[in-house]
Amino acid sequence: MPTPSTRRSVSARVLQRWGNSLALRIPVSVARAAKLAEGQTVFVDAEGRGFRVSVSPGATSLRERLARFDPKRHGGELLAAPPVGAERP
Repeated sequence: MPTPSTRRSVSARVLQRWGNSLALRIPVSVARAAKLAEGQTVFVDAEGRGFRVSVSPGATSLRERLARFDPKRHGGELLAAPPVGAERP
């Protein structure tokens, strides 16, 4: 486990109850250093008297997914069909 002197961002936090679980708020400086984003999937594993938070291998943020979006490839109607009902002119 890295020591405080080898970590890029160190911050002391207090665990708080959230339902039947404990919650830890991650400061924005630590989240940025770890390249974490809101809504991103992470894994939490117990390690001795501590724990490790790691990013899901395939997890990407919405911003990353939108950056890869190609309108030429993915654009247009998903299920193009003739107008029906009130859609008709």
